Amino acid sequence: MLEHKRLRLLPVLCVAALALSACESPGAREDAAGRVALAFEAALTADDHAGACALLAPVTRDQLVRDEKSACAKALAAEDLPRARGMRAVEAYGREAMVRLSGDTLFLSLFTGGWKVVAAGCTPRPDEPYECLVKGA
Repeated sequence: MLEHKRLRLLPVLCVAALALSACESPGAREDAAGRVALAFEAALTADDHAGACALLAPVTRDQLVRDEKSACAKALAAEDLPRARGMRAVEAYGREAMVRLSGDTLFLSLFTGGWKVVAAGCTPRPDEPYECLVKGA
């Protein structure tokens, strides 16, 4: 009987969780994603590649390490990513964001611990997806 009550409560809890996550305004999501993008770029500018690695999504960090066959900080330094100076635009759609900086475009995803960079060093291509120097599989 108790198990049956728990199962009926599950949809209510799921709806409540979805409602709470949707409460964050698009502007708040964009601001948060933008802060992470600027922190990532600041770490690169300061040659703090370990700090920049901490802002990468796990799958992106793992792919970078596999591709370069070295620790993340060393692998990220080897990528010679463009150095961006300021934010031009941020677009957030649910749990995904694109941050256009002067000189670079980053793609981010929202994880339990906050926004993480899933792709960096991205340049647009006409009628094709962006080409990114660092990205997850």
